[in-house]
Amino acid sequence: MDKISDVTIADCEKSTYIKPLRLTYQQNGIKKIWDAMKVHDSVVILIYNVTRHVLVFVKQFRPAVYLCSSKVSEVEGQRVIKHEENPPNLGLTYELCAGIVDKDTSLEQIAQGELLEECGYKVPLDKLERMCSCRGGVGTSGALQTMYFAEVTDAMRVSQGGGVKEEGEMIDVVDIPVSEAMDFAMDDNVNKPVGMMFAVLWFFQHKNKHYSSKI
Repeated sequence: MDKISDVTIADCEKSTYIKPLRLTYQQNGIKKIWDAMKVHDSVVILIYNVTRHVLVFVKQFRPAVYLCSSKVSEVEGQRVIKHEENPPNLGLTYELCAGIVDKDTSLEQIAQGELLEECGYKVPLDKLERMCSCRGGVGTSGALQTMYFAEVTDAMRVSQGGGVKEEGEMIDVVDIPVSEAMDFAMDDNVNKPVGMMFAVLWFFQHKNKHYSSKI
């Protein structure tokens, strides 16, 4: 379990990853205002390990989820989250392997790099199957997320993954048996983004019958 402490909250004046913006526009002759954020597009990858018939996810602490799940207090004029009252598991999420689009390379190459960094699998580019693209956070950011599927084997795992330590990433790799994956994805007690749920449903619709026939 991650140990979270000394949590304080302040206004974000400058960020490498998000940029608050205000749009003014006319819709059917009515003047409107909308606040939004400019964020990076992203790629996500649903990983299926055919050797052990498991779906591979990542688990990590998400500060934004922790913030939205915790009680914010004020101590001496400072907004804080008291970790004694708000356990760190409130911010733990299960997700697809993912990465932001911040490099001048193809989406497949970014996905390939994330597979290696986060989960330790070395996957050839031609083994990445594009699932679809969708818009996330349509009320706030509208960023484009492109989803891929990767079939892997134990032999393709060349490291333990865990993310790039120099960038502060702390990621656990989690294997969920396919027989348990649907219940896991639909469990309200499991923090997860909607993309993970969609990917599991996609797997059962498009892939599971094929793989099950080979077991």
